[in-house]
Amino acid sequence: MKYFDDKHIKNIALLGSPKSGKTTLAETMLFEAGLISRRGTVEEKNTVSDYHSVEHERGSSVYTTLLHTEWRNYKINILDTPGLDDFVGEMISGVRVADTVVFLINGQHGVEVATGIQWEYVDQFRKPTLFVVNQLDHPKSDFDTSLASLRSKFGAAVTLMQYPVNEGPQFNAIIDLLKMTMYVFPEGGGKPEKKPIPASEQERANALHNELVEKAAENDESLMEQYFEKGTLDEDEMRKGLKIGMMKHEVFPVFCVSALQNMGSGRLMGFIDNVAPSAVDALPEHTADGKEIPHETKAPAEIFIYKTLQEPNLGRMSFFKVVTGEIKEGMELLNHQTGQVERVNQLFVIDGHKRDNVERLTAGDIGATLKLKNTSTNQTLSDRGVDDDVMPMKFPEPRIQTAIVAKNKSDEEKIGDVFHKLREEDPTITVQYSSELKQLLLGAQGELHLTVVKWILENVYNLHVDFVKPRIPYRETIQKESDAQYRHKKQSGGAGQFAEVFLKVGPYTEGAPNPTGVHVRERQLIDLEWGGKLEFFNCIVGGTIDARFIPSILKGVLEKMSNGPLTGSYIRDVRVIVYDGKMHPVDSNDIAFKLAGLNAFKNAFLTASPQLLEPVYDVEVNVPEDIMGEVMTDLQTRRAIIMGMEANGAYQVIKSRVPLAEMDRYTTSLQSITQGRASFSMKFADYAPVAMNLQLELQKELGEVAVEA
Repeated sequence: MKYFDDKHIKNIALLGSPKSGKTTLAETMLFEAGLISRRGTVEEKNTVSDYHSVEHERGSSVYTTLLHTEWRNYKINILDTPGLDDFVGEMISGVRVADTVVFLINGQHGVEVATGIQWEYVDQFRKPTLFVVNQLDHPKSDFDTSLASLRSKFGAAVTLMQYPVNEGPQFNAIIDLLKMTMYVFPEGGGKPEKKPIPASEQERANALHNELVEKAAENDESLMEQYFEKGTLDEDEMRKGLKIGMMKHEVFPVFCVSALQNMGSGRLMGFIDNVAPSAVDALPEHTADGKEIPHETKAPAEIFIYKTLQEPNLGRMSFFKVVTGEIKEGMELLNHQTGQVERVNQLFVIDGHKRDNVERLTAGDIGATLKLKNTSTNQTLSDRGVDDDVMPMKFPEPRIQTAIVAKNKSDEEKIGDVFHKLREEDPTITVQYSSELKQLLLGAQGELHLTVVKWILENVYNLHVDFVKPRIPYRETIQKESDAQYRHKKQSGGAGQFAEVFLKVGPYTEGAPNPTGVHVRERQLIDLEWGGKLEFFNCIVGGTIDARFIPSILKGVLEKMSNGPLTGSYIRDVRVIVYDGKMHPVDSNDIAFKLAGLNAFKNAFLTASPQLLEPVYDVEVNVPEDIMGEVMTDLQTRRAIIMGMEANGAYQVIKSRVPLAEMDRYTTSLQSITQGRASFSMKFADYAPVAMNLQLELQKELGEVAVEA
């Protein structure tokens, strides 16, 4: 296989909304370069990318697929990412190792919600970016409106490189403002004919060309001087200026294509070759403490694992970017996080499911290897003596949870191992057993994400589970003071059990003075592991209860606090004052006082105006202004409190606080209301009181009925 040095390797990530044509463009780029003899289609399920069974099943990308093309002595590694926000982890890993981001914009819709979500990650990494307006052959394509939406969202950095002629079903020509040439494509697409710009377009093209010259010049002082001297820049000088601007994240070139008709992809690849940064030009990697790691070939070998896949019949496949040096078959590299040495037995260049063996890969290149035993995604392997690990990727927290129940009890032991493998593939999944809710909880990015996980469980691992609604982690507290006593007495032949405890309870408030009317011997302020506090006072005088039994009383109180009397939920923010009691010289023991403390606390709690608390989340919905009303109406049916709104380009961000109990399946509802044009995020805010009518319903459903105060 042909070897490319770091000056001739370009890494691009294809991003864009669903149905923007990323996979089709990738297929066309491979075909245009002659690496495949026939273009596949998503509908026929025969593209180089989107080769997984689940992608065939759904008809859209689920994974970021690595493939490559070769164009005029350059190697272009292509990372075809999913457009759906449910698979944001795949997009993040693709952007992380790319040197240039290519955003596809659907010519029918312009900038969509998904574009804005993806941009947040691109902007965070400061990756050089260009936009490609696709589907210009569609009857509803509107290039000018798409360009306006780009400029509205991304500002003056949006730089027009081309514009279409005969847009719509008759689309067949592009005017290139860098080369000042019109490319006319044959019917069915393919290699274009270069023609002079027609007189009808000359004035517009000249004006736009001059704007492009000025944009290229303003990124470099020497170019600006040449521009002032000559009044223009030649093509090479413009390329230089555009490249500098892209590296500064101040120039976002805009191109025109019809990926389906194979029009414009060759010119796009030529620009990537000539202007987009190569591996040697790319922004350096960083360590967690901010140290730069330049992509140098003449340096010790270091690779960053950005993705892991469990391939049938092959096992674990690790995808990596060569950060520095050169990686060769048979090398032994150290994982500093695990302390383990890994042997790289095979190296591959990947094109979808196709693997071509290579002997070496150089700094900046992307490849894969098999069966690394002790290395996972986000870890670094390097030569001994290198201790600068690449800063790991940060993945978003889950936005949705479901509880998992195995259909067959025999599969319960299998669940842990299977989900460990899934977590290796997809770090945006979380799996944990909640001792509070007594459920195994699966966290994901959305409904579709859950659907895909279930499909994989059933079709890849033969593990059949049900997804059921997770319980809500309510909390219980009290609103006023109350007191109670409890006598525990048990006699059974030999030694019996005896303990009597008198205590008071009240709401805990930070900074409150010590209780009056009692003698405080000891105060403990306990941070509860589930949140909130317990303030515990020992106010026993006269030896009515021996000091050695006080910890047992506290233990009983804490035990009841982990299983509250209203709904069985955790209790928080309570003050307990133990002020009197009785004991027996023979029958009193730790168990007796624990039980007496537990029941005295329970009785006092139920007469202290008990209040159920529910988790409330800050929810932000990014929605087109024209359908904002429907979204707000739906939120209000979910007991939401609207906190405010703010503009985000052509969208509005609705800020609200919503009880977690009302957010079940919200992703599905939002998608239905907005036809997939909106997105949301949610973050835990606080616990808030539940309305009394709802509290009584929950008590009947989940626990005991409170004693009226």
